[in-house]
Amino acid sequence: MRNRIQAGERAVKGFPADAFRRAPRGHRVVTQRPMSKTSDTADDRSEERRGGAGSVQSVDRAVSVLEILAKLGEAGVTEISEELGVHKSTAFRILGVLENRGLVEQERERGKYYLGAGVLRLAGAAAIRLDISQEGQPVCRALAEDTGETANIAVLDGDAAVNIMQARGSAAVTAYNWLGRRTPLHATASGKVLLAYLPAPRRETLVTRKLPRFTEHTLTTAAGLREQLTAALEDGFACTSEELEIGLNAVAAPVRAHDGAVIGAIGVSGPAYRMERQLLPELAERAAKAAADLSRRMGYPG
Repeated sequence: MRNRIQAGERAVKGFPADAFRRAPRGHRVVTQRPMSKTSDTADDRSEERRGGAGSVQSVDRAVSVLEILAKLGEAGVTEISEELGVHKSTAFRILGVLENRGLVEQERERGKYYLGAGVLRLAGAAAIRLDISQEGQPVCRALAEDTGETANIAVLDGDAAVNIMQARGSAAVTAYNWLGRRTPLHATASGKVLLAYLPAPRRETLVTRKLPRFTEHTLTTAAGLREQLTAALEDGFACTSEELEIGLNAVAAPVRAHDGAVIGAIGVSGPAYRMERQLLPELAERAAKAAADLSRRMGYPG
């Protein structure tokens, strides 16, 4: 009998030899699960995967809530839960965490949520590190490739526009380098954009000063320039037709920072025989799309 027990003990692989010995009266036999490093490790990995996936999903939902509020301005728990496709209790928990961190705030009377001051702090910190020339490189190149012409990014420099980025398209016929060149605001597409979005007092000061003539097509009257600046604000882009140089046409659109302020202009210039006047609105729309892309890269949510 003893031999049979020992044989049985040896036959149960993975258990200690005394696992099946008779326990003294009054004591319960507690058997242990076989030790398996492989199965334990697999279980641990499974737990980690489940925990990691849940954490990533929660982060994704929290970011989606911020994007929803950025788009809508304000929203209630029901609206947010419907946008996310989750239960109201889940949306409420996410909002609670975001509210505790100052990323959202709640209007107590109506219960609506909106973006909090914490978002502005984060946006401000990110904006400090964003450089329009760095962020604009791929956008400028893409616009040049799309149009085949020369694309430029310009920023305001006192009473002029200065080109800080340039890319040439496949059809560009000139090797002229606009990079670093200061150009007049009233005679260039980028300049008109930058001028149009200035605060009214500053804009009026620049509009009413003496406007130098560069070609027979240059605008030299305050009334004429105001009219074009108003059109630029309404259309979201500006155009010039041989106003700086004979044979040179251009279009440009505004680039915005995270807070919506216009910080630059991106545009396309090329020979008038190819960039004909009737084609300028279409090219301006392409410039406007590039400007929207660059604005998003600069943190503008619109």
